[in-house]
Amino acid sequence: MKETIIALLDEALAALKQQGLVPADTAPRYKVDPTKDKAHGDYASNLAMTLAKPAGKPPREIAQALVDALPDSPAVRHVEIAGPGFLNFFAATDAVAQVVKAVLETGDTFGRSLTGAGEKVQVEFVSANPTGPLHVGHGRGAAIGDCLCRLLEATGYDVTREFYYNDAGAQIQNLALSVQARARGLTPDDPSWPEDGYRGGYIVDVAESYLAGETVDADDQHVTAAADPDDLDAIRRFAVAYLRREQDLDLKAFGVEFDVYFLESSLYRDGKVAATAERLADKGHTYERDGATWLRTTEFGDDKDRVMRKTDGDYTYFLPDVAYHLDKWQRGFTTVINEQGADHHSTVTRVRAGLQALEAGIPQGWPDYVLHQMVLVTRSGEEVKLSKRAGSYVTLRDLIDEVGRDATRYFLAARRADSQLTFDIDLARSQSNDNPVYYVQYAHARLCSVMRKAEADGRPFDHAEAMDSLARLESDQEKALMNRLARYPEVVEHAAANREPQQIAQYLQDLAADFHTCYNAVKVMVNDAPLRNARLALGLATRQVLRNGLDLLGVSAPEEM
Repeated sequence: MKETIIALLDEALAALKQQGLVPADTAPRYKVDPTKDKAHGDYASNLAMTLAKPAGKPPREIAQALVDALPDSPAVRHVEIAGPGFLNFFAATDAVAQVVKAVLETGDTFGRSLTGAGEKVQVEFVSANPTGPLHVGHGRGAAIGDCLCRLLEATGYDVTREFYYNDAGAQIQNLALSVQARARGLTPDDPSWPEDGYRGGYIVDVAESYLAGETVDADDQHVTAAADPDDLDAIRRFAVAYLRREQDLDLKAFGVEFDVYFLESSLYRDGKVAATAERLADKGHTYERDGATWLRTTEFGDDKDRVMRKTDGDYTYFLPDVAYHLDKWQRGFTTVINEQGADHHSTVTRVRAGLQALEAGIPQGWPDYVLHQMVLVTRSGEEVKLSKRAGSYVTLRDLIDEVGRDATRYFLAARRADSQLTFDIDLARSQSNDNPVYYVQYAHARLCSVMRKAEADGRPFDHAEAMDSLARLESDQEKALMNRLARYPEVVEHAAANREPQQIAQYLQDLAADFHTCYNAVKVMVNDAPLRNARLALGLATRQVLRNGLDLLGVSAPEEM
């Protein structure tokens, strides 16, 4: 319907240009949006107000000229001028109802498009250090990142999901020392415990498995423990593989899988970090100071230059980040999206600056970033801070065990990434309309119940009769529900383009609300067979769109609750 109205307005504008009422070179940017109050029609446009200045006439005068020039359309019942010059469009009932037919014809593909035209997109998300269980912040990144991948795939992109393991550096050394200390019988209270050691209960599990000589399979790694508490390198390899396996299991339990697991250590092993440093030097963007090698990132928008190689000869973490992203570019990903915690905000400018300094043809502002804020977990109004297993933070597994995968995914993806999120465990577990995931899933289950009842009553859905009777869907509640269904493809496309999965969650809540309102106001199982089948068709279409939207969030659509 929105596209129809835009096409009509464009024709009317062309007519006004031909009449000389509007300058021929006028190219207004105007909106056509659903109205909030159905007394004002189904859609409203501000076109007349955008034309007032170039036309040199009052907006309402231009609005009337547009109305007079609008071509006749069976999709539009009538148009009204409101306020300072808004055009309010009232859709014809049978035109609105055609969305029901469209949904039933396209099924699982309704809302999907080919906008991306097969363009390759890489989305990197989670990318947790293999030093402990995934915390709730990683969970938020997993939910947002996976939903974003689903959205991009739904709009025609060729998506690669990638997990970057920081399996090199000081944190890995601290992990190895912590496991070694436990293997030697030390506890975090012991004076000899590593200063920056990890204290969670999981370190005990890793140490016990290592001493038992167990074998760990984690993606491409197959590591058998040496069982020697003095062999720090063996402990390091085993601990990293053990925790990678644990993180992989948690992610699978969360419904998240990856196409590529990229190891930071491979950048060093394959000489890519050294080659990146050499290229930056060859391009003349480095200098020596105080025994360290610096990169002139200020030449590319950073607030200060950055150290590439420290005085001890080791590279800073900044350089392998640049090398890693150069590798992404060389793999052919012209669009890369990094979903990370807000604590990575300071790395955005410096990584982009480092990539520009390479002079490798990488566009400015590449890659894209989606940064999520912290998550506060509460129970009974109090913050939940500790996990017995992790020792100092709430793990993703804690939430999944507490409230289930569906509620965890929905809650973590249902807010804008750049807003802080309070995860209320009590709310997520409740079976009430205040719980958004329950509210949406219940709408789907309720519709499944309606269809079962129709079968049980001996009045099964008649598709042909329903399609011939869609114009009977005339109540305000039915029209509101159909208008909501019609917006779904636009919401999917907009959410993908703006990297905002929470738009899908909000849409589903609005759709569920429209359905519940309609269901409570309009009786479905009436004796009038054509009307009954038209209403069953509307229910089937609503159920389909609820299922499609929940799938984009990685949340199930239960048939019974």
